[in-house]
Amino acid sequence: MGEPGRIPGGGLHIDRSQTLRFRFDGKEMAGFAGDTLASALLANGQRLVARSYKYHRPRGILTSGPEEPNALIGVGTGPVATPNLRATETLLAGGMEVRSQNRFPSLAFDIGGINGRFSRLLPAGFYYKTFMRPRAAWKHVFEPAIRKTAGLGKAPGDPDPDAYERIHAFAEILVVGAGPAGLTAANLAAESGSRVILVEQSPWAGGRLLGDESEIDGMSGVDWVQSEVARLRTCPNATVLTSTVAASMGDHGHVLLYQRDVEAGAPRRRIWEVRAQRVVLAAGAVERPIPFADNDRPGIMLAGAVRDYVRRWAVRPGNAAVVFATDDTAYETALALHRAGVEVRRIVDTRPRPAGHYTQEARAAGLPISPGSAVIAAHGRLGLVAVDVGRLRDSGRPASRSERIACDLLAVSGGWTPNAHLYCHTGGRLRWDEAKSLFRPDPEYPPRGADGGAPVIAAGSANGILSLAQVLRDARDAASQAVESTGRNVSAREIPKVAAPSDSPSRPVWIVPGAGRKTIGDKHFVDYQHDVTVADLELAVREGYEGAELAKRYTTLGMAPDQGKLSGVVGHAVLADAALRPLDHTATTTFRPPYTPVSFGAIAGAESGALFYPVRETPMHGWHAGHGADFEPVGSWRRPYCYLRGEEGRDAAVRREIRAVRGGVGMIDASTLGKILVKGPDAATFLDLVYTGAMSSLPVGRCRYGLMCTDAGFLFDDGVVVRLREDMFLCHTTSGGAERVHAWLEEWLQTEWFHLRVFLFNVTEQWAQVAVSGPHARSLVERLDSGLDLGEEALPPLAMAEGRLGHAPLRVFRISFSGEPGFELAVP
Repeated sequence: MGEPGRIPGGGLHIDRSQTLRFRFDGKEMAGFAGDTLASALLANGQRLVARSYKYHRPRGILTSGPEEPNALIGVGTGPVATPNLRATETLLAGGMEVRSQNRFPSLAFDIGGINGRFSRLLPAGFYYKTFMRPRAAWKHVFEPAIRKTAGLGKAPGDPDPDAYERIHAFAEILVVGAGPAGLTAANLAAESGSRVILVEQSPWAGGRLLGDESEIDGMSGVDWVQSEVARLRTCPNATVLTSTVAASMGDHGHVLLYQRDVEAGAPRRRIWEVRAQRVVLAAGAVERPIPFADNDRPGIMLAGAVRDYVRRWAVRPGNAAVVFATDDTAYETALALHRAGVEVRRIVDTRPRPAGHYTQEARAAGLPISPGSAVIAAHGRLGLVAVDVGRLRDSGRPASRSERIACDLLAVSGGWTPNAHLYCHTGGRLRWDEAKSLFRPDPEYPPRGADGGAPVIAAGSANGILSLAQVLRDARDAASQAVESTGRNVSAREIPKVAAPSDSPSRPVWIVPGAGRKTIGDKHFVDYQHDVTVADLELAVREGYEGAELAKRYTTLGMAPDQGKLSGVVGHAVLADAALRPLDHTATTTFRPPYTPVSFGAIAGAESGALFYPVRETPMHGWHAGHGADFEPVGSWRRPYCYLRGEEGRDAAVRREIRAVRGGVGMIDASTLGKILVKGPDAATFLDLVYTGAMSSLPVGRCRYGLMCTDAGFLFDDGVVVRLREDMFLCHTTSGGAERVHAWLEEWLQTEWFHLRVFLFNVTEQWAQVAVSGPHARSLVERLDSGLDLGEEALPPLAMAEGRLGHAPLRVFRISFSGEPGFELAVP
């Protein structure tokens, strides 16, 4: 079994001494240690890897990173089977069972492909307009059919045998992304003495330096990366996490990290909850595709991804290539392919007079260039076989005549989009940069921190900076701002020197319309994941859904894991063009966490099986168990229902205990009762707002029954409220409701009455409590060596006394819920 797509030498990440065999849809294949599933599949000549969700169109690998929309595959069998993994992010392992998804009976022949034939009946928003009549058919016909076809892969039905965990960590500075900007910022911050965490979503630090040819401080980009990573790993105040994605960011510097490919012997996945004073967002940028007719054929890839596969994994994605460029970066791809032995049949450049360094190098290598042109259409069914190339008029439309070029690989570069998702998760905004044709973080509308500072500082390509030399300078500025905001002085280390080649301005092309002809079935895809086309977005505008958020919901543009990574800017450009308004007047849609999918196992963590719902036991649980207690669940607690003697059953035991309390005395473990401490100058005012009765008139040392209702007037909770001090109350709740009531009070305090000076503490587990009831309750309690006067005058009903029981503080409440004389005794 050979690898027809493997280049004989090179490969930054692969270890050719370790051959790993795996199966894809039952077919035996082989790769090397360090391969991703995507690189291994391409090396084996497997270009068709999936079917699209809506039309079931043949799809191939488009990218090399987490923005991949097509290559969603299932890995494993049985209880460890995992669906919907990106082949571009999944490392190859020996013996892997890999399967394609969303096809039946096979990838090459999928019955669902008939959907494409009826695409005119399935336009944007068709689900809002159909399935309305007859109404009874929705429940019995339409809904079951839709649910059956929804989704891609199948989740395993058996329990997951793997372990997961959650870790809490703290950092003064969290750096997201270990490309040139992230490595520069992290090292400067670490050298300043700050506690630093650097996270990188791939297994390898370096970002675009790994796939591009760069020179920094006289070293190759790869050597510079290794030097910077080694320097950082020697810092005791720095932590480097690879295969870890910053999935979401919340208020006050709370960042959720999702770690995959954890070291051997550790849990399979891990969630890190990090609190950071400042976050330096150095997540880089994503290359954009360009919509043209049938731009989703297997064999069409982003230019940066092609360079990655050639240089990082020694993979030849095709044998005859066309490169479609709007800027100089795509020329690097053409040169990389040429050196790898791939025939570059044409470089198609939208710019009429490209004159950058890489352009001159491509001409010197004899590569044919078509300036001022565009790829109009792609041809092929299960894979690319040819493209049509035509000249671009000044209007941006192609000329009516075109040239057909046979090829099996098309590398596309439509510009770059900064990865600014985390910047927007907590309220930051983006603004349109006309000169660079991208949305970048707006410094005038940053996320705001609790201290008034901006908790997220964008750096490098994530900040819209695309030149490597400027990326390093911007990273130093961001690191300096972050370090100084924590009260430290930034390191004096100089910015690395970069040998920057000259380039020429880009000419972005948002859509390449057909050249005067329209073939039924031609589609210009904007969102590959949901089969959203240019025509869908234009239809949305015609039907009144021209706002970005409305169009997103009407067409599903940028939903689910995509979240605008590939489709966002192009989709906004199509909407702006259709609505006849400038692109800078089109707001971006909301970026929602997580940035990339997080597995359910990692979210659940260790809270499964016996740990799914932890059982709480009171301090007296052992005594209860030793005296024949029959326990009942009360919320998450276990409390004695009765004490069985001999052969008696539950009912007999309950009747015996009732008679004992009515005629003498009985005790019950009341430790499970919720206990919420409310403290502050406005505590009484706050309780007046949440209880139906007034608590501000309650004297210190007295108790009062309280009833709590929801804002709809329904009973929510009840219990006894005790005024411990002028500014401090103890609120008792039902045993199963302490957390619920505490969260309810915090919600009102933080969202509606945030001006009140009140603090809440759930002290349920800090106090053990015993209720004593019955005619002889007083005589039993008085036998305790508490030093308290528990007589009728000293301790009347609904009163409290404080003393000591041995070395422990003691509280005695004169309350009863049984109708008999009663006391409750509480000790820490």
